[in-house]
Amino acid sequence: MPFENLLTELKDRILYVTINRESKLNALNRTTIAELHAAFADAFENPEVGGIIITGAGQKAFVAGADISEFAAGDGATGAELARLGQATVFDLIENGNKPVIAAINGFALGGGLELAMACHIRIASDNAKMGLPEVTLGLIPGYGGTQRLPLLVGKGKAFEMIMTADMITADEAFRCGLVNHVTAQENLLPKAGELMDKILSRAPLAVASAIRAINAGQKEGVNGFEAEIAEFGRCFDTADFKEGVKAFAEKRKPEFKGV
Repeated sequence: MPFENLLTELKDRILYVTINRESKLNALNRTTIAELHAAFADAFENPEVGGIIITGAGQKAFVAGADISEFAAGDGATGAELARLGQATVFDLIENGNKPVIAAINGFALGGGLELAMACHIRIASDNAKMGLPEVTLGLIPGYGGTQRLPLLVGKGKAFEMIMTADMITADEAFRCGLVNHVTAQENLLPKAGELMDKILSRAPLAVASAIRAINAGQKEGVNGFEAEIAEFGRCFDTADFKEGVKAFAEKRKPEFKGV
């Protein structure tokens, strides 16, 4: 499927999604949000895709934020609908997807860009990356889940500091506070992400999907995460992959998972 603002490549079961607005520092506009929805919705249903790695074009930015020019003429209702639509169609879609998603953060990840990275299951940053939520400098707050996901990753106090000061943090600081999983040289960013995804794809895909659901359940209001874990644990027992995993363990060989 051709996109205006995205580049996609499927290689060895990994779908690479590149936001391709380099001249705009890959800022998220309405078209890009719609295309991200289409790309991820298709990837989660495509049996040829095992996992997704998302990055930004060029070396300057993963995503330097939302396209502010689209905000200028809006009122309160418009702003709320913009946030609601973006969260439902992209950010929540990614977080709750049935396949692993890794954000490869090259350069700036600001505002909606950091929120996009936080919606992914794992984040890897290049050593020149800078991250932050600068919305209060515009008289706004994060609107794509930033106030909810950031405290879960870095703690409430650090989230208050980052959001209220609008300060950026370096890749090393992001690693120290748990915002990113790994930091690497920029030239090694995609290879590192691919290496990590290859390891995940060698595991049982239905079990990985169950793990995503169980982990996310613990963060949802009114949901007992332990009960969700128990249900997913039991569901795994009914899969052929579980039987193959146990058999391979007994036979001291690598399992051959089929996703059934």
